[in-house]
Parts: sequence; structure tokens; C-alpha cells
Amino acid sequence: MAKLLRVDMSEARVAIQELPQYLKGLGGRGLCSALIYHEVDPLCNPIGANNKLVFAPGLLAGTNCANSGRISVGSKSPLTCTIKEANAGGQAAGHLGRIGIAGIVLEGAAQSGRLFKLYVSPKKAELLPADELKGLSNYQTVELLKGQYGEKVSFITIGQAGEYLLSAASVAISDREQRPTRHAGRGGLGAVMGSKGLKAIIVDPGEAKSAPIVDEAKFKEAAKRFAKALQDHPVTSQGLTNYGTAILINIINEAGALPTRNFSSGRFELAERVSGESLNEITTKRKGNCSHGCMTGCIIRCSGDYMDENGAYFSKWPEYETIWAWGPNCGIGDLDAIAKIDRICDDIGVDTIEMGNAIAVAMEAGIKQFGDIEGAIELIEEVGKGTPLGRILGSGAGVVGKVFGVKRVPVVKNQALPAYDPRSIKGMGVTYATSTMGADHTAGYAVGANILKVGGYVDPFAVEGQVDLSRGLQIATAAIDSAGLCLFVAFPMLDIPDALQAVVEMLEAKAGVSMGGEGFQELGKKVLKMEREFNLKAGFGPPHDRLPEFFKLEKLPPHDSVFDIPDEELDKVFNFV
Repeated sequence: MAKLLRVDMSEARVAIQELPQYLKGLGGRGLCSALIYHEVDPLCNPIGANNKLVFAPGLLAGTNCANSGRISVGSKSPLTCTIKEANAGGQAAGHLGRIGIAGIVLEGAAQSGRLFKLYVSPKKAELLPADELKGLSNYQTVELLKGQYGEKVSFITIGQAGEYLLSAASVAISDREQRPTRHAGRGGLGAVMGSKGLKAIIVDPGEAKSAPIVDEAKFKEAAKRFAKALQDHPVTSQGLTNYGTAILINIINEAGALPTRNFSSGRFELAERVSGESLNEITTKRKGNCSHGCMTGCIIRCSGDYMDENGAYFSKWPEYETIWAWGPNCGIGDLDAIAKIDRICDDIGVDTIEMGNAIAVAMEAGIKQFGDIEGAIELIEEVGKGTPLGRILGSGAGVVGKVFGVKRVPVVKNQALPAYDPRSIKGMGVTYATSTMGADHTAGYAVGANILKVGGYVDPFAVEGQVDLSRGLQIATAAIDSAGLCLFVAFPMLDIPDALQAVVEMLEAKAGVSMGGEGFQELGKKVLKMEREFNLKAGFGPPHDRLPEFFKLEKLPPHDSVFDIPDEELDKVFNFV
């Protein structure tokens, strides 16, 4: 039976307990949201002692299910002041699943000035002083910890931004090579971890091999079918594998939906230079790896190794969202520069989407010029130094817009929009507006149906069908996040009926329960209902489920489109609640 690890930072005490009844049958995002919903005051200070921070592997973590190693991090967000879950790949979720930990809960806050690390293994869990890690970046922290704990463990860490309590601070998860390259970036949850006085978690799986499974034969057969679906679908076996998520740059640019220079246009004239095709070409020329899985069991392998001009490893492949945020959105058409910025963001521990938007807003204000590579690097380095300007920038695009008097600030519930302009992909606009977590593309990825024609087709410029599309995707995504699956498995699950059936059967076999397809949908609805109710109690209702006004008023070149889905339609997204 999976356990809950409670860490009282105020008393420097660790306790292991059975899962409370209200958490049973939940994992990943579902467990995070349920615990926050039941135990956290919706009106609390997000960086105060009354907030809690949860780390939860998904229901399928630690098994041989392909791509099941996502970890969810949940809390009340310092950025949005809503409930928040951000998830990431890497090794930690699989390790926690193997040793039977369903969740780690940080409560209270350490005494001012104190810094700790948490060590978790099958034999013990202990909170230890970590003053030697104070002020270190993520790469520095991991290097020091590797020397202490070896090469078979995984790390969850924060950089300087988390220690500064900046609301764009991320939580870093180490990959298979123990590099802090996978980030639970959105919502500033690194600041919550910093506010608790925790610098790092070391997860040591020891000799534990696999999470317990009630019906191993049924699970094995379903896992094989699921893996086949991933290998059969062209998106998860070819596109993402060869070109990474950056394969979307040219696709979204052609659709006229690639936000450029702070959402002032839908096309970037230098898009080809920063595309997935160019990323593959550069990596191949420099003899790097164009297909890398960030977690054990990944068969999509959408990442790669970005090499410097001398052929030495520099960083992981920047994701589509990162390339967009620092490329087209800041007017930069140089992959080497974007990879350098990505590495800096990973090191100091900030969300590349939020920070890219913050810098683009600063460029709109004239702090630097669009396309100024050295200027962009200078600004992100200010964040790592903790200067007054750096702290403003590290507080996110919304704060930057207010400080410098910018009218076009692309945020919902104070969280910056990702890389799809809602005026040209209106299903994404519905998701951005209504998600329980602020603007978040992963909450309901309508690009699949609007652009890629996966799971059907809904005209991206039409008003009709977008609300139903977003609602269905938000429900399904909440369930996928709770299972701990990579979001990209949704592509075959939408197109290959047996892929979804295989996931349901694995969940049933692991827990020894009967679920069915309807049960999978009900899991997603249950999670969204809790998140929605928490937000209502925190003061967020239908009037906050709106895009910024400029999306309705400013026509987006090249299609001169606006976001024109009526507010009363947006209010129907959660009509199942």
C-alpha cells in the first residue's frame, strides 16, 4: 500500500502515514489537488506557513507502463493565487513509485535562514541541514549532491529564484543523466518550496524494482498494447521522436498562430531558423543525440542533446514553448542563443514560458529592443543575481506590465500565455481563459483538433465547437495527469481506441479495481470539480475566466482574426460541475 510522507518544516520532523480515505484512488495531479482542496485555506498566503506543497507520482509510476514517469507538484500558486499543479518528466516519479510513496507533503516553514534537504529511500526518510547549498544554482546543487549520494538517485531542487521566492520560480527534476533539465515550471511553485526552507529532495530507490501490481498478467498485456499504440501513431513515433516538440514551430507559424514580438503578429519571419528541422540539423552536424528520453520507460523520446559549436554537450533540446518564448516572442532567430538562455533558466530555476513573456513585455516597454540577444541574456541574468530589476522580471509578465506601463500583457489569472495565439487557435483560447490554473496549454490541448487534426477537426477560426472541445480535453487531461502519463500519449489515445482502453486496464490491474472508460472520465471530472471549488473559495469565478481585452480588440496578422467567443459560452465549460 502506497504511503504519504508528511514533512513538518516548522518542527523539522518527518512522518509516514497511510493514505487518508479522500486520497485513495488518486495519484499525480489528482492527489495534489485533493490534498490542497481538503487541507489548505484558499485564502492563505501562498508563500506563508499555512500553504502546503505536494509532490506526487502518478498512479502508474514505478511500473513498466511506457511514459508513466511524470511527477506532479501542487500547491496554491504565488503567481495566480489559484490552485496549481505543474508537472515534469525526469526520474523522481518512477523512483517514488518504486518505493511506495504516493506523495510528499511539505507543511509549515523552517525557521528564517535555515535550509534543509530531504532524503527518501525504502528504508528511511530524514530531513537534514543543507546550509552548504544556500545560494547555489540547480546545476551546482546537483553536482554537490551527486558527490554525496551517488549516481543511482534522483533529485528535486530549486535554484536561486526559488530561494528569492520569485513567482516565476520553477522546481527542477533530474533526468536519466542526473541533470536538472526537467522543470515543473508553471505557477511559481519553486517559490513555495523556497518558502518552506527546502532546497532539495534526494530520492534513492535502493533495490526496489517496481511498484506493486495486483493483476500482473493483465497489466503486462495492457502495457504491451499501449506501447504498440505509441509506436504506431505518427506523432509519437516519428514527428516528436525526430524533431522534438519544436516540430510545431513551422506548423504553427504557417497557421498564423505563432505569437511574435509580444503577441503583435501571428508569423515570425525567422521561424525556419528556430524550427525543429533546424534543431535536428544543427544537432546532427555537431554529432549530438536527436532522440532522448527524459525518463526511464520513455519510448517517444522527444528530447535531444544540444551540443555547442565544438561538439560538447551544452544543454537539453529547448522545448517548443521555450524556443517560442525566447525566439519569436522576443524577436530572436538564433538557436544557439535560445539554448544558452534555456540553460540559464534551468540553472537559476525559472519557468521559461513566464520569463520569456516577461522579457517580451519588457522589450515592448523599451527596456531592451526586440531581437536583442545580449540584452535578453543580460535581463535573465539579473533574475539570477536577485537585483531589484531581476526581482521584478522574476515576478512574471503581469508584474512587469504593471511596473512599466504596458497595455498588451498576455496573462490569464496573472499567468502568461504559452505559444499559441488564441485569435488563430480559438480552442486554445477557451482553455487559456477557463483553465483552473491560469493560461496553460497543457490543461486542454486544443491544437490537436484545431491544427493537427488529431481526434477529429474543429476549424481553429470558428466559434462553434470550441467550448465542447476544450471541456472534453480538460477532463481527459486531468485524468492523464493523475495517471502520471506524458501528455503526448493523448495523441494515440484520441486516434486509437485501444490506447485508452489499455490505460484503463492498466489502472484496473494495478489497483485491483473496476474502472472502465467512464471511470476514467469521472476521475478527470472529480479533479476539476475540486480545483474549481477551491478557486471559487479563493475568490476566482466566471468573471476571471476571460482573456485580456486586447485579444478581442486587436486584429492578429496575417489573418486579421480576433478572439470572439462570447463570455456566456466560456461560462459553459464547467457546466458538469
